[in-house]
Amino acid sequence: MALEDVGVLIVDDEQIVRESLAGWFEEDGYRVAAASNAREALAMLNDETWHVALVDIKMPGMDGLELQQKIRDIDANIVVVIMTAYASVETAVQALKEGAYDYITKPFDPDDLAHMIRNAVERRRLIWENAQMRERIDDMAAFSDIVGQSPQLTKVLGQVAQVAQTDATTLVLGESGTGKELIAQAIHQQSRRRYLPLVAVNCGALPEGLLESELFGHEKGAFTGALYRRKGKIEIADGGTLFLDEVGDISPKTQADLLRVLETKEFTRVGGAKPIHSDFRVVSATNRDLAADTHDGRFRTDLYYRLNAFALRVPPLRERDGDIPLLAEHFRGKLSEELHKPTERLTDEAMRKLEQYDWPGNVRELRHVIEHAIVLCTNPVMGSDDIELPRDVVGAVQPTATGNSDALALSDVEREHIRAVLDRTDWNVTKAAKVLDIDRGTLYNKMRRYELERPEE
Repeated sequence: MALEDVGVLIVDDEQIVRESLAGWFEEDGYRVAAASNAREALAMLNDETWHVALVDIKMPGMDGLELQQKIRDIDANIVVVIMTAYASVETAVQALKEGAYDYITKPFDPDDLAHMIRNAVERRRLIWENAQMRERIDDMAAFSDIVGQSPQLTKVLGQVAQVAQTDATTLVLGESGTGKELIAQAIHQQSRRRYLPLVAVNCGALPEGLLESELFGHEKGAFTGALYRRKGKIEIADGGTLFLDEVGDISPKTQADLLRVLETKEFTRVGGAKPIHSDFRVVSATNRDLAADTHDGRFRTDLYYRLNAFALRVPPLRERDGDIPLLAEHFRGKLSEELHKPTERLTDEAMRKLEQYDWPGNVRELRHVIEHAIVLCTNPVMGSDDIELPRDVVGAVQPTATGNSDALALSDVEREHIRAVLDRTDWNVTKAAKVLDIDRGTLYNKMRRYELERPEE
């Protein structure tokens, strides 16, 4: 902001003060005006934009304190500097308590006053830039990464908008690959906590001991290898949102520890004794049936109800009418840019092929298929032959004319899908995890859960 763009309004009933101050600031390059009383000042404030107001505290009629309140009503971002005599310092301090930037006593030192106004202008600039940044964050927030316009998805996004305005603990349910983390991000981005961190923890990727340290942090020497004190994700999420992904996979001990933290918002680091308070909102996600797990004793009932204050079910891709073409084009454009391999579009035949498949791996699987097609295609227009569907999964997830499949439990579909990917990658866990778009720890946990072992030669 150039000085000639900065407006300084001087309000004082003494003419010599107005003229002296106006001359100083005009020499420094500011845009300056002066008013002899509060009424004149209010008229100027309504007619033009001012950034700094120098206000005498004692004036006939409306005094400086009352004028300060009026200025705040007109524009809360105007920086108010109170001018006062020594005898009125207590009143000036009261003005500070009510939001004034600073006060200066008469007679003025021109250098001190110039320095104060420069700082006030810088503060006004920072306030403006912060407001602009927040507007940009708000514009970028919400559903920028969520693609689709089906009634099923639109209903979920409406629920997201509602729950985001509260601090309700939210449980996001859905099959693997449906975009549960994107929903958690959307909840955070529309909440009052959006300017503070969203801290994600993949509960399914870590064994019990490491997950405990990841959540609660640890003190130096708490265990072998703990060379330094480390903050946990719960502490880092103070003021923001804690996202617990695959929350259904945590151990009974960690379930008990987590329940206590959710109830008290206090915890201790591993190896520590001092309670630490953290104000965070919890959003968790799982592809498991937690209600069934509580019935079978695998998940604590009290923790389930604590996490499930509000539940959102993300529909699988096969239920999202009309969203497959939108997602396919979205991924084609995005991945073509990332892979530095330009493409123009998908043919109608390619789209029909995509729409006739059941997508057991949901949006994540569709993304992988489009990425694979971009790598292999030799023509900017991607045809049906460029689309390779993972047909070696069990028949329940084979493409059908109607897009429907025989009813199978989600766990059965996931087990066979993981087995098929492991077979295709010769049981190389690193490669299989990359194909499935999950980390190795999560894949190992799922292999243990489903008792998947490499067939003997």
